[in-house]
Amino acid sequence: MADTPESVFQIQRVYLKESSLEQPNSPAILLEQEQPTVDIQLGINANPVAEGLFEITVTATVQAKIKDKTVFLVEAKQAGIFEIRNVPDEQMGPIMGIACPQIVYPYLRGNVADLIQRAGFPPVHLAEINFQAMYEQQMAQQAQSAAVAPDAAAPTLN
Repeated sequence: MADTPESVFQIQRVYLKESSLEQPNSPAILLEQEQPTVDIQLGINANPVAEGLFEITVTATVQAKIKDKTVFLVEAKQAGIFEIRNVPDEQMGPIMGIACPQIVYPYLRGNVADLIQRAGFPPVHLAEINFQAMYEQQMAQQAQSAAVAPDAAAPTLN
């Protein structure tokens, strides 16, 4: 019986890849008394870096508005480099879509709150995310799209 190599899952590094803050309507917007609405968008991206190394990036976009004017816009990308080797293919998706983002996300939350607070606003604390539910929803959407796409491309018989 051949020796099967041992599975490897290790964090190599977690880092802030990119961040930006805009206050396009300052200082006038700062004098408004109305409470702003806050919109938060999240995204996950996975890219191979080298053999067995992957960069997983979690992106947050936080926009606060009063009526149609932006109070602030924060975009931040938190990334991690993970060594993932000898893992069965069926486990790679959940590792890169659930496990890795769960490790990276707390750093993103802290950096976003800090950036907003340093801009002179009360910190916006991103909510905890259930990455497993998010991943399962994404897989269900992809399965639904794959089921619909072949029908659309199928030739019609006359």
